[in-house]
Amino acid sequence: MIKPLASSSGGNAYLIGGRSPLLLDCGLPFRQLQMTTGYQLTSLAGCLLSHEHKDHSKAAKDLLKAGMDLYTSQGTAEALGLDHHRLHIIQARQQFQVEDWTVLPFETQHDAKEPLGFLLATGGEKILYATDTFYIRYRFRGLTRILLEVNYAQDILDANVEAGLSPAHRRRVMRSHMSLETAKDFFRANDLSKVREIWLCHLSDGNSDAERFKREIQALTGKPVYVAKK
Repeated sequence: MIKPLASSSGGNAYLIGGRSPLLLDCGLPFRQLQMTTGYQLTSLAGCLLSHEHKDHSKAAKDLLKAGMDLYTSQGTAEALGLDHHRLHIIQARQQFQVEDWTVLPFETQHDAKEPLGFLLATGGEKILYATDTFYIRYRFRGLTRILLEVNYAQDILDANVEAGLSPAHRRRVMRSHMSLETAKDFFRANDLSKVREIWLCHLSDGNSDAERFKREIQALTGKPVYVAKK
């Protein structure tokens, strides 16, 4: 159901399967996206774009030119200079339909113009996608799959600052990305009774530990946990 195509500060894109497959973010070159989707890219139902940063939006203009419907906020569209008849402007907390999917966007907390997360439902599936946000203000029920950014651990980040990492970089990370500790709070606060799998995405190259994150979240939630690789 969830297939990570890329997940790092170098690029982020995820394929959500089903009768009407969707692309979540498009932070890879267009040709690379074509290859990773088996040259079936333009047969997808559309792309949901979370925000304008290039590691999430690199192929946005090319997708529109190729004939794909792209859904994003007004702020993101303006930041990227997007203007196309296949561009669909969406708003937080205003539900819309993409073929078989019912999509509910919601606000995220990031240093971007109008970033969004997405709650997607079809049939018996309810999928949460939230990336590049230092917390999530909402609570969700009945989720079946979760794709969540867990970018850094506070102790690893602090140790890296002691070793010479810029304190300004530390502040920027903490104000724009989700920590392991905040992710754990999110899982504790939400209904996980129907969750079948959890995917951890957008781990920092230097401030994370994939095996530790997987182990600790799996122990906390009791659910299968996977880490989206680069």
